[in-house]
Amino acid sequence: MERLCGPELPFWVANQTLHTDQPDLPVCFQLSVLSWLPCIYLWAVSPLYIFYLKKNNKGYIMMSIMNRFKTVFGLLLWVVCWTDLFYTFHETQQGMSQPPIFFITPLVMGMTMLLATFLIQFERLRGVQSSGILFIFWFLSVLCAIVPFRSKILLASSQVEVTDTLRFTTFYFYFGLVVLELILCCFNEKPPLFSNVVTDPNVCPESTAGFLSTITFWWFTSLAVKGFKMPLEAKDLWSLNQRDSSKAMVPKLLKEWEKEQAKSKSKQNLSNDVVYSKPPPSANNHTGGENGTSPEEVEVLLSNPKSVPRRPSFLRSLVRAFGPYFLIGSAYKLLQDVITFVNPQLLRMLISFIKQKGVPDWWGYSLAFLMFFTAFLQTLILHQHFQYCFITGMHVRTALIGAIYRKSLVITNAAKRSSTVGEVVNLMSVDAQRFVDLTTFLNMLWSAPLQIMLALYFLWQNLGPSVLAGVAVMILLIPFNAVIAMKSRAYQVEQMQHKDSRIKLMNEILNGIKVLKLYAWENSFKEKVLAIRQKELNVLKKAAYLGALSTMAWTSAPFLVALTTFAVYVTVDKNNILDAEKAFVSLSLFNILRFPLNMLPQVISSLVQTSVSLKRIQNFLSHDELDPNSVDRKNAASDFSVSVVNGKFTWAKEDSPVLRDINVLVPQGSLLAVVGHVGCGKSSLISALLGEMEKLEGDVSIRGSVAYVPQQAWIQNATLRDNILFGKAYNEQKYGCVLEACALTPDLEVLPGGDMTEIGEKGINLSGGQRQRVSLARALYSDADVYLLDDPLSAVDAHVSKHIFDNLIGPEGALKGKTRILVTHGISYLPQVDNIVVMVDGRVSEMGSHQELLKQNGAFAEFLRNYALEDMIEDEAPGRIEEIKLAKLIWLAMITRHVFAEEMIHDEDLFPEDTLSNHIDMVDTEPGINEAKRKFIRQISIISADGETPKSRSVRRHGCSQRKHPEPQEKKQPQGMEKLIQAETTETGRVKLKVYLEYAKAVGLLLSVLICILYGCQSAAAIGANIWLSEWTNDALKNHTEDNVNMRVGVYAALGITQGVLVMISSFTLAMGNIGAARKLHHNLLANKLQTVQSFYDTTPIGRILNRFSKDIFVIDESLPSTVLMFLFTFFVSLSTMIVIISSTPIFAVVIAPLAFVYIFVQRFYVATSRQLKRLESVSRSPIYSHFSETVTGASVIRAFGRHSAFVCMSDMKVDENQKSYYPGIVSNRWLGVRIEFIGNCIVLFAALFAVTGKNDLSPGLVGLSVSYALQVTMSLNWMVRMTSDLENNIVAVERVKEYSETETEAPWEIEEKKPNPDWPMQGNVDFHNYSVRYREGLDLVLKNLTLSVKGGEKVGIVGRTGAGKSSMTLCLFRLLEAAEGEISIDDIKISQIGLHDLRSKLTIIPQEPVLFSGTLRMNLDPFEKYSDDEVWNVLEHSHLRKFVSNQPAKLEMECSEGGENLSVGQRQLVCLARALLRKTRILVLDEATAAVDLETDDLIQSTIRTQFEDSTVFTIAHRLNTIMDYTRVLVLDKGEIAEFDTPSNLLSQRGIFYGMAKDAGLVL
Repeated sequence: MERLCGPELPFWVANQTLHTDQPDLPVCFQLSVLSWLPCIYLWAVSPLYIFYLKKNNKGYIMMSIMNRFKTVFGLLLWVVCWTDLFYTFHETQQGMSQPPIFFITPLVMGMTMLLATFLIQFERLRGVQSSGILFIFWFLSVLCAIVPFRSKILLASSQVEVTDTLRFTTFYFYFGLVVLELILCCFNEKPPLFSNVVTDPNVCPESTAGFLSTITFWWFTSLAVKGFKMPLEAKDLWSLNQRDSSKAMVPKLLKEWEKEQAKSKSKQNLSNDVVYSKPPPSANNHTGGENGTSPEEVEVLLSNPKSVPRRPSFLRSLVRAFGPYFLIGSAYKLLQDVITFVNPQLLRMLISFIKQKGVPDWWGYSLAFLMFFTAFLQTLILHQHFQYCFITGMHVRTALIGAIYRKSLVITNAAKRSSTVGEVVNLMSVDAQRFVDLTTFLNMLWSAPLQIMLALYFLWQNLGPSVLAGVAVMILLIPFNAVIAMKSRAYQVEQMQHKDSRIKLMNEILNGIKVLKLYAWENSFKEKVLAIRQKELNVLKKAAYLGALSTMAWTSAPFLVALTTFAVYVTVDKNNILDAEKAFVSLSLFNILRFPLNMLPQVISSLVQTSVSLKRIQNFLSHDELDPNSVDRKNAASDFSVSVVNGKFTWAKEDSPVLRDINVLVPQGSLLAVVGHVGCGKSSLISALLGEMEKLEGDVSIRGSVAYVPQQAWIQNATLRDNILFGKAYNEQKYGCVLEACALTPDLEVLPGGDMTEIGEKGINLSGGQRQRVSLARALYSDADVYLLDDPLSAVDAHVSKHIFDNLIGPEGALKGKTRILVTHGISYLPQVDNIVVMVDGRVSEMGSHQELLKQNGAFAEFLRNYALEDMIEDEAPGRIEEIKLAKLIWLAMITRHVFAEEMIHDEDLFPEDTLSNHIDMVDTEPGINEAKRKFIRQISIISADGETPKSRSVRRHGCSQRKHPEPQEKKQPQGMEKLIQAETTETGRVKLKVYLEYAKAVGLLLSVLICILYGCQSAAAIGANIWLSEWTNDALKNHTEDNVNMRVGVYAALGITQGVLVMISSFTLAMGNIGAARKLHHNLLANKLQTVQSFYDTTPIGRILNRFSKDIFVIDESLPSTVLMFLFTFFVSLSTMIVIISSTPIFAVVIAPLAFVYIFVQRFYVATSRQLKRLESVSRSPIYSHFSETVTGASVIRAFGRHSAFVCMSDMKVDENQKSYYPGIVSNRWLGVRIEFIGNCIVLFAALFAVTGKNDLSPGLVGLSVSYALQVTMSLNWMVRMTSDLENNIVAVERVKEYSETETEAPWEIEEKKPNPDWPMQGNVDFHNYSVRYREGLDLVLKNLTLSVKGGEKVGIVGRTGAGKSSMTLCLFRLLEAAEGEISIDDIKISQIGLHDLRSKLTIIPQEPVLFSGTLRMNLDPFEKYSDDEVWNVLEHSHLRKFVSNQPAKLEMECSEGGENLSVGQRQLVCLARALLRKTRILVLDEATAAVDLETDDLIQSTIRTQFEDSTVFTIAHRLNTIMDYTRVLVLDKGEIAEFDTPSNLLSQRGIFYGMAKDAGLVL
């Protein structure tokens, strides 16, 4: 330095700087270090920065006034600096030689100012609105210029006149300009031209935020204020940044994953090739050969790779896609780790400052401010690190959901079997979330060891080798923690399995809730759910024991380490004295150690959990995909539009083939019908043509685009019009024709919003027939080349079906000229088709036109003859033979009539407008969708029933159950858009105190109080131990340490151990309380949901109810307990800190009030905003999953129509919508963190300042105590607000579960004092007495004053137009609808007075839609296990399932899959028949479901019912009149009143309504 500054200007003078009350720095130091520091910084970072700017171009910014000023000031600074340089040259020429420093410094500074000016312009051209690099540079320049600024003034004031006027002046110019640059740097430039900031109405302010705003997250404040003023809504949220959207993230991950898969494929091929390269056997007999290895050895070596084919690693793809961004966060973490260790060193200096007398005060003050400054810097850096980690987590989640969604659209059916919808939704929700949770703390993997090593280094300096004792304790604790972590992880996996199976079961229960109610099976299923739940809670309890242990280890670890270290330190050597400096600096280092030590095992266990999730996701993404080339779509050569040659197909490669030897050729433009019995492979054939099955051999080709109508219509939750357009452009004329052809026009008049009516989940507010017709309309509108129609006519009644066949499918229909393949059970249409394929047991048995097949006289002809002429009832009583003959004639007539309809009647005559509209959907069976919901249309039509015309009544559903509407009916305009499914409500505003009380009650009030007391005690013990330590360190000053070392160590140990034990007891008590609460809340929710009135299920999507059972119960089980634990813990830590600081420096109490005010102020802002963001986030989460499950159920339709990418887009939009509320949620935590930690840093500042001011009265021990406590408080303050907020957010789960535990319930299941006799009803007489019913209060009556009595054993058919109240009548018997007035009595017992189960278990219904539950077949027939196996087999015999079941390997224990998917619809219907036979009650209600069944099965069912229920009272809701022609009486309902009630023959002769219906149905010639 002397060479630079010369001998006159020394570099460092201790007396001038440290040991004086007026410190100043020497000129040489000012000119070198202070001047060069900013320059070195700028030159070091600019190369990297310029490279970064070159890569990232955001467009250029127009030159603004501010920019011009910045540039001019930069150039002026350069001029000012170089003025000094030239002045030095000038002086040298004058002969006044200056030391080299006067040349170097201005030169360097001038160059740096030019660089800064260049950066200002370069940034403008690259679209940087605010520069962090330059801000730091100007800030450093100002900071370094303050010292010369002060010393120049001091110098001038001590001298008479200023000696060096020019340099004096230039310096103040320089100083002023630098300050101006710093101020200008705080403001933002305009956004670059053409950026999305300009176009987006609600752009996120982050993209335009300045540097200061970014590091302090100030840009978020506007949202916090808005959220505080009023609850946030979705429209207040900012748009998602481009970099976070699915559009950017998903392709990024998929690209890497595809590379990875390609790599593993090529490697596998290599390894497979290698295996076969066996060396030729050596010619000579020497085993060695030349190289000394035998052929066998070579073979072994080579074939080794084969044993482990390399699977593509999904982890590698994730790292490649998201690693680089994450590394920026890691760099911040590294910086923060280093800065953490500055404060303990400053604390040491502070304590030694307190000890020394006569030291200048400014030392203490600068130490206090330095502590504040490092803490503040640490805060800023830490939150930048978190921001990067969280955003990475968010990216990973977006990408995973996108990848899983895309995959689920293309996986094979075999793969679908291995992962149910529920499991895949779990992959999306739970497993993807695991990644988010892990990324936050992933850096701890390297940061924790680094912090531990640094801490140990400083401790060694402080206490020497005694530290090793403490390290030993830590090392011993690691395996302890690891074992706990391993165990917890095992429990976690086990609990996930229980949770999966519980949710799967709940899903089925909710889907089939109506059936459970009708059969009175709720208890059996409730027991099943509770059994799984009990297992789940047992696992939770075990986890709680572990949790209590680990919490103890977690709080006691630093204490035990400190205790052993101090004890060893003072006992090893008599000269070792524990003074304040050593003790409290060590304590603060131990406190730093605590975090990495606890986090490490947690991160490792989280890592292990995530690896399980990773494996699950990887397995799912590696599933086989449908081969897009299995069906040749190009096929231009062949003349046939659809051809299958030697086809052999199976659902899964390992299963036996379902279809064999399939040869089908369909000429362009022809209509092919596929017929056959239930389960013979008709639908499978269609699936094979769509490419949904595995093709084992043969060729399939289809020319042109495909439209597909599945057997069970798939309807989206969208408007009716969207369902039909299915992504095609709207063309009014074409659309009108489509509606006409599908007979949908009359339906639209009745729907409340016309074709803009929103259709609920699974199409619940449409009748089965309407759903099927919408599905047909979608196909017709798509205008494809080939139409695959899987039994579309089964769900609509005869008229509509005829209309559709003639106008749509048939030779003259809208589709003529297109290729059509129609699966059908309707014999009547067969004469009009071009070709017929007859399927038998998965083979094509015959193929040809109707005439050819009749001539061949094979299976087909046999099939037709059976139906026409088979005796309907062999062993009937002679008295009824006439009726049967009549019925038989009618049946024959009906067949012939349909066959020759063309010649006999013109279309117009057959369909006068009014009859058509009256009959649409008399039938409305929709086979397998689990819910036959929905009386919705009916209500609306009832509202407008004043001057009702037949047309407005046409599509009224005969509803199944009551329905509640959230809004008052009166307000409804007939054309008004009607939302069927109400948007999920989000509670707004603060969580009510009542909810906390509810939870406390669920835990137990006494227990809650006890828990708080225990927490208080453990804090008291902790404070006690530390105060004792501070007393102990003060012994050092009084020099009587040796005497009572043992006593000091003993008491210290006792206090610490007490604290540990109390922690364990309190956390265990808390966990037990929480588990008790979780059990209670789930039990109430389940009990209520099984007893809720049916109408609740009609207006509430199942996903929403399931969400309560999965997400919310999960929160109550797992998140809430840990939140409560952390909240209590941090609350007591913060409280004890305040107590300690105030007791050592009472003046601190003055500062507490303003700090507390700011703290509460910030906390209120944060909690209000964050809570609402959390709520918005969880509400926007459900649509992702409900859209997903909708997609999975309709995957085959989506693929057939080629709408794959549109659905992917929709899913991405929903994910982005969700991230839109998730992202501000993350930022709100950062925003809060910076502000709260600032308050914590102020506490440190004031604790230190007051220690300095009261230096003379305070012992070093007390200062150490209060400042080391203050240093930890930041963390607890931050966590406390976080926990307050989390507590509010998580307690919302209690609120939501509570809300659904209190919905309206039905009447009690059993009423002890009114229990009927076990053998009631003996006769089966049913009397309706003046009976009326309405769906709910304020609506018109659906049934009005019915009075009729049915004798035991009568068979009554119930008929009537759609909406006449047929189904309502049967639902009234089961009391799914309760009477408005009047009553029903069965055998003279009023059914309204007995319990629902007593009633329902004595009635039997065969519902329209067969619902099966997953489980064994036996469980599906007899869930309470009341009957013996023989009885069950006997029933299967009668229901014609015995052959099928005995062929199954598992017999009665055969597993039914979810919804009974592995049985055909017809078989499911037979299972429902078997259930009815098993119960064999005196009263049977048959809601006819024959449409899903071919004629043969239909006959089986009818004859079984006639024979088996001979002496029971049977009510049949008939859609096909021929089935009730031989009934005792027929009841005709009209507008809810009895129109006619007599024997069929009398009614026909009266020529009333019934006669008209029979005529329409072609039963009367």
